[in-house]
Amino acid sequence: MGFALAVAVLMGGASAAAHDFWIEPSAFRPAVGALVPVRLRVGQDLMGDPVPRDLALLERFVLVTSGPGEKPIPGSDGGDPAGVFRADAAGLLIVGYQSRPTKIELPPEKFDQYLGEEGLDAVKALRLSRTVAGAREQFLRCAKSLVAAGTPVDADRDRALGFTLELVAERNPYATAIGQEFPVRLLYQGKPHPGALVVAINRLDPAVKLTARSDSQGRVVFRFTQGGEWLVKAVHMIPAKADANVDWESFWASLTFEIPAGREAAGITR
Repeated sequence: MGFALAVAVLMGGASAAAHDFWIEPSAFRPAVGALVPVRLRVGQDLMGDPVPRDLALLERFVLVTSGPGEKPIPGSDGGDPAGVFRADAAGLLIVGYQSRPTKIELPPEKFDQYLGEEGLDAVKALRLSRTVAGAREQFLRCAKSLVAAGTPVDADRDRALGFTLELVAERNPYATAIGQEFPVRLLYQGKPHPGALVVAINRLDPAVKLTARSDSQGRVVFRFTQGGEWLVKAVHMIPAKADANVDWESFWASLTFEIPAGREAAGITR
């Protein structure tokens, strides 16, 4: 598929890479034994269009529980929801999706605009220095969602799934009160990734975003001001290899979950 055609097919002429991608389960807190349809979404501020299951783009689509290994999430090619799983046991369930790379080309001004929006200052500086001035890009999606079946257990934890760029919650969101510290670590190729802009968005008030730069250990710490569904996201971009036929490679990580509403940490007010 040519660059221009890829853009037209994916986003009707707009930049697919400049939009968030996330996993949206039918329920973040299903009953044990329930079937949970899983949708993929692309858009902004947790308002998005459905992304049907596409076997040509799907690298991994898995369910991870407290036990060993992972299970593929089944579904039909072209289907929306993109997959479905059964919450067989109580505990924290991790849904993970990694795509194959997709190539696009953007007008330079649109490319610069989204570099600014995503906090990709180093890439913007490289373009200004003319070291790599083009706007041909190859992007890869790495999305996760945390689901709690049954009663939340504080000891349950998110874990790294080995995605190229990955957000890992270091606290169980379903055992977290509003106002408590909620640390999240960003990993690139399995190692802590410092200096990246990490953004948290709540579905009930998406215009108010929480932002922080990852520290030397790849960590940011948020204090969520309200309950409900949250999306945490980050982007990393590097110059492409000489033989890649693009100028840049980008990696997009997202993590969705719920914070229980109506419960606040002792001594902390909203």
